[in-house]
Amino acid sequence: MKLTTVTQVTIDGVMQGNGGASDEDRRNGFERGGWARGAGDDETRTFITQTYQRAEAFLFGRRTYELFTSWGSIGQMRAHPIGVALNEAPKYVASTTLTAPRWGDTTVLRGDLAAAISELKAKPGGELQVHGSGILTRWLLENDLVDEMILIVIPVILGQGARLFPETGPDLALDLVESRVDSKGVTIQVYRPAGRPRYATA
Repeated sequence: MKLTTVTQVTIDGVMQGNGGASDEDRRNGFERGGWARGAGDDETRTFITQTYQRAEAFLFGRRTYELFTSWGSIGQMRAHPIGVALNEAPKYVASTTLTAPRWGDTTVLRGDLAAAISELKAKPGGELQVHGSGILTRWLLENDLVDEMILIVIPVILGQGARLFPETGPDLALDLVESRVDSKGVTIQVYRPAGRPRYATA
């Protein structure tokens, strides 16, 4: 399977608390949640839905998994094509603390995470998708496990909140596979990791 990460971010790289509820993620005093609500036009919403629908399986960090589990308990969300895709596909959670997952067809990955994910990637099929899960996404990139990265960039600057990429960290070159902008200014960029960047020499 191809491992694809899918992340909604602001112009300043924040990914925290993007969902519909303002109190979804209040860690570290974050007060500007729900910034992606209503963003994007019908084409972007269709793109996101179709992305979920083509997943062979989903991989989550623990916090994002618990958030999605709570959404899965809402009848309206379960009936939506995204909810159907999430409920029907196998789900994997990278966690050392989750002991009793409440969502059907869930496997908790413990021990050697890189080996477990490499084993999943070696299986035939479409995509192993990671939605949100910032800490996990950064770890996957650092360990060269990401095949494709989708960034959905919302035209807003928050000035606070957890960012997808830390202030200091490993460097990575990216090849642009696809780029689009919708009528509301939301951009979707699809990248493939391409080794280390080239820098100017003296």
